[in-house]
Amino acid sequence: MADSRRFRILVGISALLLVFTIFLGCARLKTSTKTSKRLEPAVSKQDKPPAPLYYDFEDVLVPSELKVDMKRSFIYHSSDFTAGVLALTGRVESDSLIRFFENNMAKDNWRLVSFFKSLRTIMFFNKSSRGCIINITEKQFKTDVEIWVAPTMETGEAGLFK
Repeated sequence: MADSRRFRILVGISALLLVFTIFLGCARLKTSTKTSKRLEPAVSKQDKPPAPLYYDFEDVLVPSELKVDMKRSFIYHSSDFTAGVLALTGRVESDSLIRFFENNMAKDNWRLVSFFKSLRTIMFFNKSSRGCIINITEKQFKTDVEIWVAPTMETGEAGLFK
């Protein structure tokens, strides 16, 4: 008789806990769907990625995901030209960067002369009075980019050794 009474009490408590758990679970579902509906418009506003930027070189567009590394950069400004190296780093895939520079350098009237593609990609561009080398090195958790810009030398001689 005592075992029967304990069994009924145990079943009653279990049933009460089950009803209580179901009630709390349904209540959470209602509040979570309300909050998710409120958050949806805020997320859709942020879907647009930030626009690319021009830094020291007024005709070399850089993706906004890349941040300037001032310790590795050196830019020389004069009244005639701007030259130097702009070092950047960020979490961007190298193939994406290659496509970005191929497309955007052409829009700024740069001509792709040649490039090497491997673990390290080097792209060579030129204009009538300047040259640009873009060095892309993909590492484990980030990608390093160096943009070298220099004026071309106007001489009648051809070749490396003059």
